[in-house]
Amino acid sequence: MRIVDTHLHLVYMDRFRYPWLADAGPLNRDWHADTYFAEAERLGVEAALHMEVDVAEEDMEAETRFVLGAHPRIVGAIAACRPESPDFPAYLERIAAIPGVKAFRRILHTSPDELSQSTMFAQNLRLLGRHNLAFDLCVRADQLPIGHDLVARCPDTQFILDHCGVPDVAGKALDPWRDDIRRLAALPNVAAKVSGIVAYAGPDWTVDDLRPFVEHIIDSFGWDRVVFGSDYPVLTLTADLTRWVTALRQIVGGASADEQARLFHRNAERLYRI
Repeated sequence: MRIVDTHLHLVYMDRFRYPWLADAGPLNRDWHADTYFAEAERLGVEAALHMEVDVAEEDMEAETRFVLGAHPRIVGAIAACRPESPDFPAYLERIAAIPGVKAFRRILHTSPDELSQSTMFAQNLRLLGRHNLAFDLCVRADQLPIGHDLVARCPDTQFILDHCGVPDVAGKALDPWRDDIRRLAALPNVAAKVSGIVAYAGPDWTVDDLRPFVEHIIDSFGWDRVVFGSDYPVLTLTADLTRWVTALRQIVGGASADEQARLFHRNAERLYRI
């Protein structure tokens, strides 16, 4: 099964500044493309989208331009942005013109809830729909209602929910996450990224710990609205890429070849226009 990884982070500390990494323990180092693909290619990863790494704001555009040439198998970039800014429309026009930009993201799961609730934030995200560009929605489980409201206010913009909505996997906190996911999935302009959950599972996680979260996401969104993401290198906090891909393949092993193809590459190619 060939794979498109929709959530690859790369870190080049000699080029860009990553303020958050100072408190990120073992993640606070370089993570280069060649190291990732040495493992990923053995697993069937044929292409990847680079996900912005919350670099210093003044480095956002340079990061996007650099990563698109960092490796031949990087086929697109999800660029950082600041939709809360009145300068966003001009920034969007400039970044959207870069060949290979497929979507945008503004980190919300570590931001105040109020950030995404302003009129300007939604107005700016509605501009993405006019450019046929998606927005990756990264919110915590307790912020899913806020995420729902944002998606509902931008009906012509495609959203992709990152990391299954950041559930507390280690705490087996399926509720109220399940109901909030169902409610979000009822909106037609949002898909879900099956990614990131191993980082919230604790170091001793098993496949059965992950299974109810993955299965609920697929059941809620359907096979046409789910995509695969590695969340490399954040996943290395509790696993490695091989362990995550192997676990997910085991969880969806009973699905048809067509359904698995939609999860692992076909939906990504459609939603991100690869």
